[in-house]
Amino acid sequence: MSEPLLSARGLKKTYVMGRRTLEVLRGVDLDIQRGGFVALCGSSGTGKSTLLHLIGGLDVPNAGEIIFAGQNVSRFSESELTEFRNRRVGFVFQAYHLLPELTALENVCLPARVARLSVSGTEKRAAELLARVGLKDRLDHKPSELSGGEQQRVAIARALINEPELLLADEPTGNLDSHTGGEILALLQTLRTEKQTTLVIATHDMKVAATAPQVVRLVDGLVSSQ
Repeated sequence: MSEPLLSARGLKKTYVMGRRTLEVLRGVDLDIQRGGFVALCGSSGTGKSTLLHLIGGLDVPNAGEIIFAGQNVSRFSESELTEFRNRRVGFVFQAYHLLPELTALENVCLPARVARLSVSGTEKRAAELLARVGLKDRLDHKPSELSGGEQQRVAIARALINEPELLLADEPTGNLDSHTGGEILALLQTLRTEKQTTLVIATHDMKVAATAPQVVRLVDGLVSSQ
């Protein structure tokens, strides 16, 4: 087997909440192969979202290390982490996190604007991505004018605008009905195959997890099986 795109070793994450210390991850080991599809599953509070945030550079571990394509992300400076998140990782969240004052096209363009990519090239690629996710007639619509499923499609297009190597989705079907959720899941799988992108989904839904070739189960902040 080839070298994993991402390897995590001994990841620990603790949060201090007033006088209380909450130990969320207690020593997680994980390998994610390039081009793979992994489901992180477990009940609420088991550390799925925390692990997703750590491997995506949204948060840093208290202990352990993350190796991404041969680089130790755990040792990145804040500016290096920012570039890593922007250029190499795409994020899809349950709550969409679209800016309400921007159109679908403008929301999709945001990560590329942050990366200071060509404006004309960015808008062309954003329009192509929105068409690919079935929203070619919604480019000028703001989030309030879109359904939940349409907003999630905009979020997926935004996550792909900078052609990331790793696509992370945190409960991407959690706010959707079963039919729309199924469509979103199928879309993520199709785009992953087309773009050769590594896909990691955090979910509490075992039906969603069952669609992934690799399932990582978290129990009490530890990997119970993978």
